[in-house]
Amino acid sequence: MAYANCSLKVNRQLLDPSFESYRLSLDSIPCYNVELDAAVAEVKLKDSQYTLDHMKAFGMYNYLHIDPWYEESVYFVDCKGRVLSLTVTLDTALGKPREMFRMTPEPSSCAGERVCASLSLTSATWAALSDGAGNLTLLRTSKRGESSHTKWEPMFSECLGEPFTILHSLSHVQAGVHTIDLLLLRIQKDPTDAKGSGFCTSLQWITVGNSADQEKKYEVRKRRLMKGRSVPHYAALEPQGKGLMVASEKPFSFKEVDGVPLEEAPAEDMEVERSDPIYFWQQTEEDVTVCIRLPEGTTKDDIRFKLSVDCLCVGVRDYAPLLEGQLFAPVDPEASVWTIKDGKSLEVSLQKRSEGPLWTELVLGDRKGEYIMNEEQAAQLHQRLAHLTAEELNPNPEKDKPPCNAQELEECDGFPEDSSTLMRFDGATLKPTHVVNLGSHQYLFTVDINPSEMPAFCLRHDVDALLWQPRPEQPNDMWEHIATFNALGYVQASKRDKKFATCAPNFSYAALAECLRRVFIYRQPSPVDTVLFNRKQGRQIGQVAKQQVASLESSDPVLGFRATNERLFVLTRNNLFILKVNN
Repeated sequence: MAYANCSLKVNRQLLDPSFESYRLSLDSIPCYNVELDAAVAEVKLKDSQYTLDHMKAFGMYNYLHIDPWYEESVYFVDCKGRVLSLTVTLDTALGKPREMFRMTPEPSSCAGERVCASLSLTSATWAALSDGAGNLTLLRTSKRGESSHTKWEPMFSECLGEPFTILHSLSHVQAGVHTIDLLLLRIQKDPTDAKGSGFCTSLQWITVGNSADQEKKYEVRKRRLMKGRSVPHYAALEPQGKGLMVASEKPFSFKEVDGVPLEEAPAEDMEVERSDPIYFWQQTEEDVTVCIRLPEGTTKDDIRFKLSVDCLCVGVRDYAPLLEGQLFAPVDPEASVWTIKDGKSLEVSLQKRSEGPLWTELVLGDRKGEYIMNEEQAAQLHQRLAHLTAEELNPNPEKDKPPCNAQELEECDGFPEDSSTLMRFDGATLKPTHVVNLGSHQYLFTVDINPSEMPAFCLRHDVDALLWQPRPEQPNDMWEHIATFNALGYVQASKRDKKFATCAPNFSYAALAECLRRVFIYRQPSPVDTVLFNRKQGRQIGQVAKQQVASLESSDPVLGFRATNERLFVLTRNNLFILKVNN
């Protein structure tokens, strides 16, 4: 099944090219401390869990869970196996966390391989809980905001094999049947991976449901298994279980359904001829030239040409466009021209807005063309790489710098075989329908903006951090740019001890938490009370973006980090801190 190569369309109106920097504010942030009766159920990695993927999946796990349906409510699991809830109504009158459910046996008493216990709030009245030892429990919570004193009722409990964490879950009712879809993450030993770490990552999509005549009897209806070679940055199910989206460094694919292996499509014969490119393109530091093949007899009146600062569309008459999409970098439309050559091809000259940087592709995600490098560029490239090659092997490594020993390289030293991709899989066919090459767009964090929609994810774009909301109901525009945090991509890269990042659901601020103690808050630009003057540019400044730093009174590592529009919640082993960010 063919899939669409897509690109993430940036909303330029949400960018601020004149943004200068954050101003450090010395305004104090009210900080409230709740001491816990028992420590958080932290699970430290064992010697057998030594890979980078184990660290990403379990070592960097966020032990604090926020309720997107009821603001200012957070949950966590302690070492006694209790699911505890804290709801803030008044910061100066914080109560103790309340027990909502208790696991038996306690996590600390379980022997064998374990991962961290995980909680997923499935709907306004349901939750899913993993004990970290392979057991899944589905809980009816009632309306949590109205009945915070009501204990949660287990409706389904089953051992699902090897330990897992719950990445995402959702609930829906159709024709009187209640269905819960869950996405489970495991890192499993893989004997076939002799050259790699010896482990693979599996995502299991499980559907649990009742029947119309037996409302309280729930059972597993379907199991789908997909595997990959990296821990996903982002993985979430679409509403009603219509699909699945995964962003990862290495691609995932479905392998089994209900234990039955899926038939893999046969590999294409190597001798099959590759289709000819529709267009050729080359570039200099100042411009880009594109040559597009045209059908015979095409005249200038048949050409459909649209060009904006960052998008290009070229077509013939009313047929589908030959070339369409977002350009790699901005151009100057007024200085760009097109002409028909010999009645066989259309030559387009695009004037780069920024001279110097070479483009790695013409239209983001488009693979129908071929890049032609001129002799001068090839010679420059050869010259830059000349120091990496030699006519003969070094007979005496001690004489000069010794060559690299590949056997001494560790997995983290390797260059990734595949660039990061964002893939959307159809829930019925289990085949990919949309693929986005994320390239250099570093993943930053995932956040719930609206409980009725899929979680949003934040990516670095140049120096900024852009928030993207999946829209699975819009196949032609599946990911919407909904917010920008100016310069956050650049700022977070300088924080070497950063462990967690998040933002407020109303985008009023973004926040970073270090492994120990410090929390950084970056507010959106806001009007200033007094007139400020920029001497360098000779102009008044009407808005200022503030940065604030809070230091927690704890020497324990930060284990959880969540944000609401008003508060930041920071969880350590023995304390829960509440920072009042907005009034």
